[in-house]
Amino acid sequence: MQAEVVETPTRQRVVDLILAEGPQTAKQLADRLALTPAAVRRHLASLLDDGILASREERVYGPRGRGRPSKVFVLTDAGRAEFTQAYDDLAIAALRRLQAVAGPNAVRELAHDRVAEIEQRYLQLHAENPGVRPLDALVEVLGLDGYAASARPLRTGEQLLQHHCPVAHVAAEFPILCEIETQLFSRLLDSHVQRLATIAHGDGVCTTHVPHRLPTPQIPKRK
Repeated sequence: MQAEVVETPTRQRVVDLILAEGPQTAKQLADRLALTPAAVRRHLASLLDDGILASREERVYGPRGRGRPSKVFVLTDAGRAEFTQAYDDLAIAALRRLQAVAGPNAVRELAHDRVAEIEQRYLQLHAENPGVRPLDALVEVLGLDGYAASARPLRTGEQLLQHHCPVAHVAAEFPILCEIETQLFSRLLDSHVQRLATIAHGDGVCTTHVPHRLPTPQIPKRK
């Protein structure tokens, strides 16, 4: 007897792709999921009506780097709520209480403790796979922690993308979580990274710019 194959509903595939890849146009979704434009529009209309997705105008870049405004679809807070959140209202209440009793430095220390776990997993992965690029190792570790992370190249460097944030609601009230996380990225990648956008701030994707390393200047030897 053959095992029954359970296919992922197309609606869920649309949501999963936007979660993993960030904002998508209808054409991008149709191409990636091998669907007809009509099928994609039908599912997008349903997800928009249910408040799972929202649409907005965003500049979409082609292979040559030129972009023009296009309608893209992004996950709403309700859409993200369908995925497991590491913290909820209880965590926010606990941090408020901690800050009131012990002061803001206590929250900062807690934020450091949280990223220390990410750093430990990163160092372990890098030790087991010394040939892996630091950014690729960080993407893998963040992915395991539920951040749906990826990286994309740019002319000036690369962008680290986190399409989901398990602590977005907490970080919206306590942005120190994002600040300490950015400091961790800078330290692990040995680069002066720049956080460009965060889900906690209302952006569709947490975006961190990782610039190319500048070549070390060669100092001519004196004769």
